[in-house]
Amino acid sequence: MATVSGTDRLRDLHAFDDTKAGVKGLVDAGVTTADVDLAKADVDRGRVVAEVRAAAETVGFFQVVNHGVAGELMEEMLAAVRRFHEEPLEAKVPYYTRDVASKVRFNSNFGLFRNGFRSPAANWRDTMFVEMFPEAPSPEEIPPPCRGVLEVYAAAVRRLGERLFELLSEALGLPVGYLGRDAGCMDGLSLSVAAHYYPACPEPEATMGATKHSDPSFLTVLLQDTSGGLQAVLPRPPEERWVDVPPVAGALLVNVGDLLQLVSNDRLRSVEHRVLPTGAAGPARVSVACFFRHAYASTRSCVPVVVGGGGARAAAVYRSTTAGEFLAHYNGKGLDGRSALDHFRLPAAASSPPPPL
Repeated sequence: MATVSGTDRLRDLHAFDDTKAGVKGLVDAGVTTADVDLAKADVDRGRVVAEVRAAAETVGFFQVVNHGVAGELMEEMLAAVRRFHEEPLEAKVPYYTRDVASKVRFNSNFGLFRNGFRSPAANWRDTMFVEMFPEAPSPEEIPPPCRGVLEVYAAAVRRLGERLFELLSEALGLPVGYLGRDAGCMDGLSLSVAAHYYPACPEPEATMGATKHSDPSFLTVLLQDTSGGLQAVLPRPPEERWVDVPPVAGALLVNVGDLLQLVSNDRLRSVEHRVLPTGAAGPARVSVACFFRHAYASTRSCVPVVVGGGGARAAAVYRSTTAGEFLAHYNGKGLDGRSALDHFRLPAAASSPPPPL
């Protein structure tokens, strides 16, 4: 893996400072991801917190390096997912279900029968979902190609999630344990692993690998292979702009989900994204998304953080909800291109803010 010298780092810092445009200038110039080096959090934590804040507030996602998840483990996880999806049909059929109560389920197009069949198009993607926390399935329930590596990978990503929620708490000016403990992002956590497979598509112009959507999670940590195809929306009024989010060797992509935008009271941005289909020449694209959220049956409240001192965040933007209610609405509407957050947004005149922190 390539390394960056101290001289190169200093040069890059001067180049950034000389633009006098700040982070928004990077967005306006088309720079779509920020690389956050978590190893530096022990040396210059304030800088890392600032980098996380800038990325989460502006574009809603960032790449993390030196994140504590071994490169070999990441490669093994991708290979295991590919092996599962490329098994003979008879090996996968026993796992095929749309029952969200099942801890292990394999299907195609989770929203195929949602929203009165009004989803704009079927997605060219198959997915194996595994609910890993708080209660993981037994090893025998996990498909053999993923058995062993999935448990180790999910535990490593969970540890990473704890660090990310601490940094994001500080980025919001809150106590370091607020999001993980008080807001419940880690306490009562459900960690759902979605192992996606996007086969080569004979007519890529006629469909999508994944339709435009945001994630019904607090955070999503994404491991993707080198195929590319992921795109995200950058807000550039008067219209949106789709930009590529290329994979970075050794990095994991972190994106803010809807529940964190709600809890942060619109200070952090849940990013809408999509996946372009793989062309007929292939190869198939593989990715592994880990969603930090509460369980479907959770009754734990998600309450917007309201800051004092007046200003745009001195009143609640959303009504309080539970993760279970939010997930039910999200799944019920399907991937129809509309934000699930709109359903929970308060009319400006009817806002009734809770006491500030």
